[in-house]
Amino acid sequence: QVQLVESGGGLVQAGGSLRLSCAASGRDFSIYAMGWFRQAPGKEREFVAAISWSGDIRYYADSVKGRFTISRDNAKNTVYLQMNSLKPEDTAVYYCATPGRASWIGVKLDEYDYWGQGTQVTVSS
Repeated sequence: QVQLVESGGGLVQAGGSLRLSCAASGRDFSIYAMGWFRQAPGKEREFVAAISWSGDIRYYADSVKGRFTISRDNAKNTVYLQMNSLKPEDTAVYYCATPGRASWIGVKLDEYDYWGQGTQVTVSS
């Protein structure tokens, strides 16, 4: 059974930084892409970033390009989201996710089959 557990959320002032982590278990982490999504109050869940199984392909939403960095450590079965220059509009619950299909990467919600419980990020102005 695939399990994803996020951590690292919290309250930060605008301009600050946070690093989110997502620990995966239940299958061979190293052959699956990983993604981060977020959902703000009253809004739909949206794509933030994704990384291929090897880490050589990365996608970002336009709203976070240049500020957020996704990375992974296959030895630790963990994916990270480094968030810098945070803005109040980055406030949301952040979820990590992984597809059911190996060696594949996507940016759409319905392309991901397994989800974590989410971690709250709040950016104050």
